[in-house]
Amino acid sequence: MSEAKYKRVLLKLSGEALAGESKTGVNAETVGKICDKIKEIIEMGVEVGIVVGGGNFWRGRNGHQMERTTADYMGMLATAMNGLALQDALEARGVYSRLQTAIEIKEIAEPFIIRKAEKHLQKGRVVIFACGTGHPYFTTDTAAVLRATEIDADIILLGKAIDAVYSADPKIDENAKKYDEISYLEVLEKDLKVMDSTATALCRDNKMPLLVFGIADPENIVRAVKGEKIGTLVK
Repeated sequence: MSEAKYKRVLLKLSGEALAGESKTGVNAETVGKICDKIKEIIEMGVEVGIVVGGGNFWRGRNGHQMERTTADYMGMLATAMNGLALQDALEARGVYSRLQTAIEIKEIAEPFIIRKAEKHLQKGRVVIFACGTGHPYFTTDTAAVLRATEIDADIILLGKAIDAVYSADPKIDENAKKYDEISYLEVLEKDLKVMDSTATALCRDNKMPLLVFGIADPENIVRAVKGEKIGTLVK
């Protein structure tokens, strides 16, 4: 019998999570460790969607001397590269997956179509959602909430460099308070940098729970799916 608490999850991975200690590009060993744990939860019967960022290659804000839309589209292409890396690592482990993109790149990925995504998930395939929402001015955090809502996920699992939500940056403020549980309203009122405000409000409006945990130890993906007490639950 499955130990999983959730039937369907949306895993949000930053681009930096795939870079490992090198901070840029894709670290094959790091990606492999993450995909090992994704395989483990798939074998538990969990349906998995992934939204991946692109910060290990490019961030829209890095292009401050260019038009914002151009910089953001470059960021979308970066997420497609990360999506391909995840797909390759998953399939090397015998995990069937599909890469769907919000902007059409038909030679390498399917366009995002919700009914296709649903069918893939039901068949036990991992669906990797790349290129954010397909629109500039929106982050991959917002894309994660949007896709989670569209596929009717039970929860968003947000893997970050930091292991939970704190009242301040614990690297700077040693008195920073760690939250085991917090509401979306508190996150917005206290301006806590969990996700951008658009994504946070979208989560709140759609009553989508969010678990923030540290991705440095990929085993936390399995712990999160089992419902163990890790990180911070935002609801």
